Amino acid sequence: MNIQAVQAIYRFEMARARRTLLQSVVSPVISTSLYFVVFGAAIGSRITQIEGVSYGAFIVPGLIMLMLLTQSVSNASFAIFFPKFSGTIYELLSAPVSYFEIVLGYVGAAATKTVILGLIILATASLFVPLRIEHPFWMLLFLVLTALTFSLLGFIIGIWADTFEKLQLVPLLIITPLTFLGGSFYSVNMLPPIWQTITLFNPVVYLVSGFRWSFYGISDVSVGASLVTILLFLGLCLGTVAWIFRTGYRIKP
Repeated sequence: MNIQAVQAIYRFEMARARRTLLQSVVSPVISTSLYFVVFGAAIGSRITQIEGVSYGAFIVPGLIMLMLLTQSVSNASFAIFFPKFSGTIYELLSAPVSYFEIVLGYVGAAATKTVILGLIILATASLFVPLRIEHPFWMLLFLVLTALTFSLLGFIIGIWADTFEKLQLVPLLIITPLTFLGGSFYSVNMLPPIWQTITLFNPVVYLVSGFRWSFYGISDVSVGASLVTILLFLGLCLGTVAWIFRTGYRIKP
């Protein structure tokens, strides 16, 4: 493996995050904190507890998951789209760097930025509500797996998109609605039976539920189902990335 090539891509992307600190870190933290304040104040006054957890603390894993999904996709998609848009990707493809090393550099940097951001938001949330993490290992595992998987998805979107508008299409029209409807701000058990059944077809439910279980030991679905879901999606994204580089889809003339 060309470690120097991976490090070069990784360091370049991390340096870009430092140059755009306001956009990369401050803005997501503020927007997530506003979600927490608005939902916690408006709804928390009417819902005291959910399964023994205060509403303010209950929504913290959901808010972190919302940020993880959107920021992972955004970071990775823009990182690969801009070289493709400017044409510099051909210099990278002609260099002695394998496809695996390219993906490792870009996706690794996007996942790292998202994990750091998630930990910052977790620390920020602890200033508002008393948090407890019953299973810290599983919390970090879900955090890393989710950031890695959706960074891969963002990489795929960045390759697929041919305009800046398309970069925002999937996050805005698919990922964000699925996250809001995936139990981020409520328990699935609070829904009528028919809607509980429909909601279980939303894959984000399994991500949010598993992540919340790592905090409070409560979940809407089994932890095993949550872990299998994220691993299956990770495998699907890896297979798609492999197909893109094998066929040259939208990266080779």
